[in-house]
Amino acid sequence: MVCLDLTRDQRAGRSRVQAIQDTTEDALRVEEGSLYPALHRLENKEMIDAHWGTSEKNRQAKFYTLTPLGRRALRTEIESWTRFAAAIARVIHA
Repeated sequence: MVCLDLTRDQRAGRSRVQAIQDTTEDALRVEEGSLYPALHRLENKEMIDAHWGTSEKNRQAKFYTLTPLGRRALRTEIESWTRFAAAIARVIHA
């Protein structure tokens, strides 16, 4: 979910939490305490790059973007989740 949100626009971490919750209509709750460790893991795996910039509130903030490796991994995950969701839908509607 975090990687998919990174494809949408440039936002600092705190704004991402709200964006994910808004997009999923609060079906997925993201805590900042879990977001930042996830971002650090992705950065260590070279799936995202980070850079410092100025937030909407005119404060220093870290911004993240997907690397080519991250984009490939995201495509694979989307395909996997799409197959999974379709399988669940078939079971529900059987």
